[in-house]
Amino acid sequence: MTRTHARTARIDFHAEARLTVRTPGEGFTDLTREVRAFLTEIKAGEGMAYLFCRHTSASLTIQENADPDVRTDLITALRLLAPRDHPWVHDLEGPDDMPAHIRTLLSDTQLAIPVSQGRPLLGTWQAVYLVEHRARPHEREVVLAFSGAATT
Repeated sequence: MTRTHARTARIDFHAEARLTVRTPGEGFTDLTREVRAFLTEIKAGEGMAYLFCRHTSASLTIQENADPDVRTDLITALRLLAPRDHPWVHDLEGPDDMPAHIRTLLSDTQLAIPVSQGRPLLGTWQAVYLVEHRARPHEREVVLAFSGAATT
C-alpha cells in the first residue's frame, strides 16, 4: 500500500452558484463540464466541491462516462427496483411519482468531490451526472459549492 504526501491548504474561501438543468425526461445528464467551468470561474485551488440537487425525484451520481451502455443498464436496474406499474399508494403526480422518490433514495441528492489545483479529482472514466427519474422533461436546480483555497 502506498500513499502520497499530504497536501495542506487554508480553508478561507467559499463560493456557490445555482445550475438550472433542463432534462429530456428519464436518464442521465452529464454535469462534469459545468462543475469544471464553475471551479475555473471561481479560481478554485485546493478544497472540496459540493453538489446538491434541490429535488426529491432526481438525484446525483458519479458514474462511468466511457460506455453509454452502463447508463442504459443502470436505468434498467432502477426500473426493476422501483417499477412504475407497482400499485404504489403515493401517486399524486402520476405513476412515475413514487418510483422516482425510491430511485432518489437509492442514489442521493448530494455529492462531495475533492479538488486539487482547481480540478475535480475524478477518476479516468468518471463523470458527474444528474439522474432524472421522472418520465417527462423537468427543469432541475443543482447547487454548486466550493470550500477551500482560491488561487491567486
